[in-house]
Amino acid sequence: MQITVELPNDFVAFQQANEIKRDIRLSYALWLFKSAKVTIGKAAELAGLDIYDFMSACKDNQIPVVDMDKQELIEELQGIAR
Repeated sequence: MQITVELPNDFVAFQQANEIKRDIRLSYALWLFKSAKVTIGKAAELAGLDIYDFMSACKDNQIPVVDMDKQELIEELQGIAR
């Protein structure tokens, strides 16, 4: 699917079209992931990044990648170790 977005020239004059497209795709992917609408893998795919670069983008935007508290994580890790 292709979506067209009209942006005022003064907002985009300092960037190339491909940079704007990349930034919009990343922003949308981050929003979808943060809203739990897609998995991290699907969000990374939409952003055009590998999962590790997408995780880094999540960190840069203060979006948690692991959605569990400390105790849940400890229990999960203990279960894996068994």
